[in-house]
Formats: sequence, C-alpha cells, structure tokens
Amino acid sequence: MIHLTAIVDPKAEINAGVEIGPYSIIEKDVRIGEGSWIGPHVVIRQGTTIGKRCRIFQFSSIGEAPQAVAYKGEPTSLIIGDDNIMRESVTFHRGTVKGGGKTVIGNRNFFMAYSHVAHDCQIGHQVVLANGATLAGHILIEDDAVIGGLAAVHQFCRIGAHAFISGLTGVVLDIPPYMLAAGSRAKLFGLNAVGLKRQKFSEETIRALKTAYRIIYRSGLTLEKAIKKLEESEIYRIPEVEHLLRFIQQTKRGICR
Repeated sequence: MIHLTAIVDPKAEINAGVEIGPYSIIEKDVRIGEGSWIGPHVVIRQGTTIGKRCRIFQFSSIGEAPQAVAYKGEPTSLIIGDDNIMRESVTFHRGTVKGGGKTVIGNRNFFMAYSHVAHDCQIGHQVVLANGATLAGHILIEDDAVIGGLAAVHQFCRIGAHAFISGLTGVVLDIPPYMLAAGSRAKLFGLNAVGLKRQKFSEETIRALKTAYRIIYRSGLTLEKAIKKLEESEIYRIPEVEHLLRFIQQTKRGICR
C-alpha cells in the first residue's frame, strides 16, 4: 500500500507487499524488495536497492549523495540486503567512484535511531549500530559486530566479527574480531566473552581465543613473534583463532591494542 501523500517516481521498482507511508519520497532508480515497510517522511534517493522485509522508520534518509569533497555527482549506489531494521532518522550514503562506487549492507542488521553509515562502507550480517553510532567512509564491519551508542569510527577502519565497541568510544585503528573495545580512543579490554557465550560459541573456542589474546597482547612478545607462536600451537586449528590472526596480519591502519 502506498499512501496518497507519498511521492513515488514511476521509474522506481516497488515489489509486492511493500508499504510506503505518508509524505515519503522515493526517487527513480530505486528498488524495494517484497514485504518491506517504509514509514512516514522517509527519503530514498536514486541508486538505492533495498532487499526484502526491511523496515525503515520515520525521517530516515537512505541513499543520499556522499559527503565527500571529491564526489562530483557521478552515479553510484547503495545496496541493502534483506530483513534490515533502520530506526528513526538513520542516514545512509551512496558510494563514491574512488571508493568502488557502492555502499553495501548485508542482512538482518539493526540500525538504531540517528546512526549513520557513510560512503563506501561494507557491512556484513547481524551487525548492530546503537543510537547515534557513526561510521566514516570506507569502513569494513564483519558479521555480528556491535557498535555502542555515540561511538565514532574513523575512515578506512575495520571492525572484526563479534567485536563489541562500547558507547562513546572513538575508533581510529582496526578492532580485531571477538574483542571488547572502549575508551575516548579505543583500547582493548580482553575478549567479548559475554557476546560469544550468547552466540553459543563452544567453551573450547572461547578458551582458545582467550589464550590467543594473552599471547598477542600480554606476553611481551613482538606481534610477529606472537603470531608465529600461535601458528605453531595446537589452538591454531580452531577457525576463529586463525581468523583473528589473519585479520591482524591484513591491517593497513594498524591494530588497536
């Protein structure tokens, strides 16, 4: 159902079962998947694709032009997967040509009120951005990460899978998978043990990750020697430990400690 006061461009693709609320604006070259709900006073700009069963609440701005000085109006896109929730006044921006042209968001993510996703971000599945959390451009967030309220993440940072970033945290370096970070400039405070237990990780895996954390961050070894020691250890056979090490080795901005 499309409300009489909504403005929907004839060149927008609106699939079956989509509801569009009062005073919302849907531009051309927008695609909205089956069963999605668009609340009142939502603006969805051209170049945006929205998957199935998404819910977008009032005053959200989806697919706006990127806030990038180098952007000159080129056609770029925002791609949103299925079953995402975007609460009040959420803002998502399209990509830039220099950044690959796409901002991409996976499935089953929860974006709380006033959260922001900038141009060229790549977000996985089941990620949570709490109220007012802000992502700068070119950020990668792996699956199941949680970004606390009013936290801010610097451009080009990576947030690993199942990481938890506390509210009011400023992130300027990569946050490794499975870790807990907090502080005005983020520091690690050990394993996100509570989150891993809630996600039904085995006790063996949690113990192995705790051991890996101690060797990397508390043993006094250089990072290179710590990684080598872990690669030669029994726990390296556990996929999560291997993922942690590979994430650290692939950093470009540097790893939070």
